Amino acid sequence: MRAITQWQLRIAYSAVVIGVLMGALTFVRIGSLIISAGTFVIALAQWNQRKFERYFPLLIAIALFGLAIALPKGL
Repeated sequence: MRAITQWQLRIAYSAVVIGVLMGALTFVRIGSLIISAGTFVIALAQWNQRKFERYFPLLIAIALFGLAIALPKGL
């Protein structure tokens, strides 16, 4: 697996911030999808950590993605 570069990690952190802002501005589904993608990349960047730090963020990202898909459309 290729290593995650610092540039890609900065983009992932920016995606999480953008996702939180979009969620706060009533774009909850899109915000959740962006947050889960950013969290997934950040978790992959820390792959050489212990098991809990490796898998817990991945599980959160997958759960958030599932939650975003399950949200009803519209307000």
